[in-house]
Amino acid sequence: MPGSSSAASVGLGLVAATTWGGSDFAGGYGARRSPALLIVASGHTLTLLILLTICSFIHSPFPHTTQFLQGAIGGLEGSLALAAFYRALAMGAMGLTAALTGLLTALVPVLYALWSEGLPRPIAVIGILLGCVAIWLIAHSPGHGTPPAALALGAISGAGFGLQLVLLKLASVGGVLWALTSARIGGVFGIAVVLAFALPTMFRTGKPRWYGFWWMGILAGGLDTIGNVGYTIAAHNGRLDVAAMVSSLYPGFTILLAALILRERPTRRQTLGMGIALASVVLLSF
Repeated sequence: MPGSSSAASVGLGLVAATTWGGSDFAGGYGARRSPALLIVASGHTLTLLILLTICSFIHSPFPHTTQFLQGAIGGLEGSLALAAFYRALAMGAMGLTAALTGLLTALVPVLYALWSEGLPRPIAVIGILLGCVAIWLIAHSPGHGTPPAALALGAISGAGFGLQLVLLKLASVGGVLWALTSARIGGVFGIAVVLAFALPTMFRTGKPRWYGFWWMGILAGGLDTIGNVGYTIAAHNGRLDVAAMVSSLYPGFTILLAALILRERPTRRQTLGMGIALASVVLLSF
């Protein structure tokens, strides 16, 4: 039944949004003490080992080369997009950059779905539009002095994240488990390349803390992997635009965790955005 399929896709998208939001919170919290790239590298490496172990244990058939490469390329360019995003945030006011990145993360798969799957029902179109508004309100905090280079990097990273969501959908044709595993293989390779260039800078600016980062990286990587599972199944079994839009509401859950754990109160703008996000989810579930 189409209705139950949409509801299931939205439910799995909410699982992805919740765990991705938790992953970002854990990674951001850990980055207060250790370099963010080290946290990402530790989480990606451990979850890759776990995924490879599961694939071996259940004798999951290896996918077609096309699907494997789609997943690996998605993981590779996604990790490079992450490095670009961190660089963009370090260059100036974070609000506009983060909002632009979040919006493009959702819009790229939505546009691809409109091209490949056609227009969804009118009520879903309204839900998608409300989701875009919600992402902008939640992620954007007014600020001054954002360099054009930061916005450019933010746009590149958002497009990269969105492309990764599309490639995960395509790779899932060869099996969800191998789609996730191949993406992690590409992601670990990409992070290793970035670290090879970043480590000399880390040592020049101060000795990085090599202890204490791994456990937060494991938490962030584990939550990120659970989110990838939820999103990939949702996109595999339902419309890509619905799965991507609901999953892309994850900044709202990061803000909620910050409010609950760190007592950081959301702004009125962010609260309004979360209310609109709830309306978007309701409309997309029909």
